[in-house]
Amino acid sequence: MILQITDLDLFKQKALQWAAGFDACSYLDSNSFNDPYSKFDTLIAAGIKDGITLNTGKAFSELEKFRKMHPGWLTGFFSYDLKNEVEQLSSENQDHLHFPDLFFFAPQNLILINNGLVEIIAADAQAVLKAIDAQVQADYQPNNIHPKARFSKADYVTSVNQIKGHIARGDIYVTNFCQEFFADDAVIHPVSTFLQLNRVSPTPFGTFYKWMDNYILCASPERFLAKRDNKLISQPIKGTAKRGQTAEEDEAIKIQLRHQAKELQENVMIVDLVRNDLTHSAKPGTVKTEELFGIYTFNQVHQMISTVACELNNGISAVDAIRNTFPMGSMTGAPKIRAMQLMEKYERSKRGIYSGAIGYFSPNNDFDFNVVIRTLLYNAKDKYLSFQTGSAITYHADAEREYDECLLKAKAILEVLGQSIA
Repeated sequence: MILQITDLDLFKQKALQWAAGFDACSYLDSNSFNDPYSKFDTLIAAGIKDGITLNTGKAFSELEKFRKMHPGWLTGFFSYDLKNEVEQLSSENQDHLHFPDLFFFAPQNLILINNGLVEIIAADAQAVLKAIDAQVQADYQPNNIHPKARFSKADYVTSVNQIKGHIARGDIYVTNFCQEFFADDAVIHPVSTFLQLNRVSPTPFGTFYKWMDNYILCASPERFLAKRDNKLISQPIKGTAKRGQTAEEDEAIKIQLRHQAKELQENVMIVDLVRNDLTHSAKPGTVKTEELFGIYTFNQVHQMISTVACELNNGISAVDAIRNTFPMGSMTGAPKIRAMQLMEKYERSKRGIYSGAIGYFSPNNDFDFNVVIRTLLYNAKDKYLSFQTGSAITYHADAEREYDECLLKAKAILEVLGQSIA
């Protein structure tokens, strides 16, 4: 069924509310960003026709089998800790969220929105439309959650300086150091909170994902990896700056970001890492940097984004292409394995879904996955709420500025929780 909807925003809100009533749902929203690689404006998947839930071990190979059984639409997530399957690594830090390392499902119902048209793919599309129309928007109260930090500012600064010691010794060149903010006994309304987050911070990879009593509320601006026909595309983000108070100040900050040595250094190091990762899946000689140091503006921040692409080599499956680049370089560091080992030592929380990826496989075997950043994770059964922020640590990093950058990246999440930062 394909139809024109008069009030598309209202339809999307009602469709999300309807989808969230299922055991599993996925809502992927590009928020009208001009993205040449996007296949749709919004995708909503609801209800499990068949699903696969896995922890680290043989997750990628089992997903490969599941994909062959279900060659149509699949949507799901990869946890960062699948790194332990890709390399000889481990995850020993605290985990209070208890998400699986991988979950994918073939949906019973699928809604695709593109260029103002809504397509409903379901056994009874008319019944789906009727159920969405019948949704009554509740009047939800604002959140008032006071998250706590795993690191004091002093502890964070000390850790960053210790990490810089590793860089000075040549153990690594750059790494992404992350810290968790959390709340126990937290009660939020996931749909309402996501809608608030998506209004405050609309991004090209806005995502609401439900798996049983677990929720991922994501305002990610970053693409991990996409496949379009025989082309792979990765768009790592490294380089962040606040928005200005005026148009003139905003433009000056963008120019400063584009020429800031530390930001350029961390971006180009990750671009080199991504280029190397893509060689494992690429036809020889096809890896190219299509854009270097692009500056893109979002509601909360300016970001430096580069685009690296290649042609997919014959015999490399879609799942293999993801495994060959996982985890994404922007959330690890260089050299990649050593950086991940060190961050396991210095970080105080298991990353889990944070700095993993969420996305889909389409019937023509294209795929698109984001980087799970700027994201609230919520275990409704245990009433545990968590979000993490990270920043790139290089030899020239200033620990206090990196701490401030972490808070800047958390600004939208804190706002929807009812908090603010100076």
